[in-house]
Amino acid sequence: MLTRRRLLVSAAAAAVPLAVAGSAARAAEAALPELNMEALIKAAQIDPRRPDQAITDGALDSVLLVERALQAKGFLSASYVDGHFGTSTISAYAAYQRSLGYSGLDASGLPGPTSLRLLGEGRYTVTMPIAIGSRLTFRGVQVNTRTRDMLLEAERLLGRQLSITQGSYNTGNPASAGTHDGGGVLDLSVTNISTADRTTIVRQLRTVGFAAWLRTPSQGDWPYHIHAVALGDTDQSAAAQHQSGDYYLGLNGLANKAPDDGPVVTPKRTWEEYRRGV
Repeated sequence: MLTRRRLLVSAAAAAVPLAVAGSAARAAEAALPELNMEALIKAAQIDPRRPDQAITDGALDSVLLVERALQAKGFLSASYVDGHFGTSTISAYAAYQRSLGYSGLDASGLPGPTSLRLLGEGRYTVTMPIAIGSRLTFRGVQVNTRTRDMLLEAERLLGRQLSITQGSYNTGNPASAGTHDGGGVLDLSVTNISTADRTTIVRQLRTVGFAAWLRTPSQGDWPYHIHAVALGDTDQSAAAQHQSGDYYLGLNGLANKAPDDGPVVTPKRTWEEYRRGV
C-alpha cells in the first residue's frame, strides 16, 4: 500500500541525484578560470591602437581566454592567440557576434556582457562585469545610464551643471566622424567659460572616467567645445573605441594622432575604478 510516508521517502530519494548533480555543476563552474571583463575591455580599446604587439597590463589571462574560445569556434587563427587584443581579435570577435545574429553596434568586435558569457560557457566565468544600463533621454539628448551617472558625478565635483550640445546614439553627423554613433560620448558647451575653468572641467571629466579633450576651431570644422568619451563603455562606436585607446596611449583622439593636449590625470581610470577608489 502506497502511503504518504513512502511517497515522501521516494521523493527524497529522487531528489538526491538532482542535488548531487546541482552541486557538481556548481563545483565545475567554480573551477573554471575567471575572466576580468574590465581588463578585457581595456585591452580591446587600447591594443588595436598600439604601434606594436604589447600586452595591456593586467589583461593577458582574460584576453587569452577569449582568444582560445574564438579559436575553438573557428573564428581566430592560432597564430593570433597571443594575449594582444589587436585588430585580428577584434575582427574575429565581430564575426562571432554576427554568428549570434547581432549587427551594427552589437557586432563591433567590442565584447558585450551577453556575447562574452555565451562565448565562455564551459570555459570561463566572467568577473568585474561592466553594465552600461539602458538608453534614456537626458537633458534632451540620448545617453545610457552609465554615461549619465558619470556626468552627474563630474558635475558634483565641479559644483556646476554642464550644457550638453550633442549626446550619444546620434548618427549622421559628419563633423563627429562616427564617434557619437554609439554610446558613452558627449559634447559639452564651453560658451562663456574661462580658459582655466575649461581645463578644470576636462580634468574632472577625466577623473570620473572620461577620455575628455577641449576641441578648438583650429582642429576641425567645429566651435570650441569639450568632447568626452566614457572609457570602458561597451556600446561605443568603432571611432569612439579608437579615441579611448588613444587617450590611454597619451594621444589627442584626433586623426593626426598628436600628443594629448589636456590636463594630466593619473592614474587614468574607468568609472568602475573611480567608484572603487582604485
